Amino acid sequence: MTIRKKKIVEKKMNNNLLPVAKEGFSRIGFTILAFIIFAILDLELLEFFSFLTLIFFIFVYRNPERMIPNFEQMSVVSPVDGVVLSIEELENKEYAYKIEINSSYLNVSLLRAPLSSSVENINIKHGARLSQTSLLSRDINERVELIFQDTHENKIKVSHILKQSFDDIKLDVITKQNLVQGSRYGLMVNGITTIYLPQNFRVNVSIGQELNASQSLVGYFS
Repeated sequence: MTIRKKKIVEKKMNNNLLPVAKEGFSRIGFTILAFIIFAILDLELLEFFSFLTLIFFIFVYRNPERMIPNFEQMSVVSPVDGVVLSIEELENKEYAYKIEINSSYLNVSLLRAPLSSSVENINIKHGARLSQTSLLSRDINERVELIFQDTHENKIKVSHILKQSFDDIKLDVITKQNLVQGSRYGLMVNGITTIYLPQNFRVNVSIGQELNASQSLVGYFS
């Protein structure tokens, strides 16, 4: 990565401090415009619906500031807000555990770095947005996979899969970029996040537990 490109990326991340995520600016702007037009034309029903839509978008794209807890250096935190759906042991040389987290429209949609690390790989697959109950959703829905690696060469994989959503998965990160634990790297509205963890990891969550991105501890590398 060139120095100039790296500075541009860092500037983009540091400017993402408004109460509403920048990914929602266009939808919120168009909704405000529609509200004004309907108000001028005295179309009360459409004005009311546009107002409700505006409140919905502001809620979905909210961008709260969060105090990052002082966890140990080898810790991993949740990259998303949501509820733990499952925890599985894998028969895999690279990853030994898989944790699935369900995020809904009620959760903050921002994605945050699970550990201080470098983004080693990004894989984006565009696809459908079927309901979670559909048998095909895990295979054909839109998804993004990222691999994070810290300075001790501990590596984890994070997969984000959309459910029924009106927006794409947004990423504000590039490969080989260094991230601080808890920093924002993208946005996903209504989806499933899967964290793949290596053998030298101690899981610290349970099924049904509610997690907050950057604030909930997933576990530690041993």
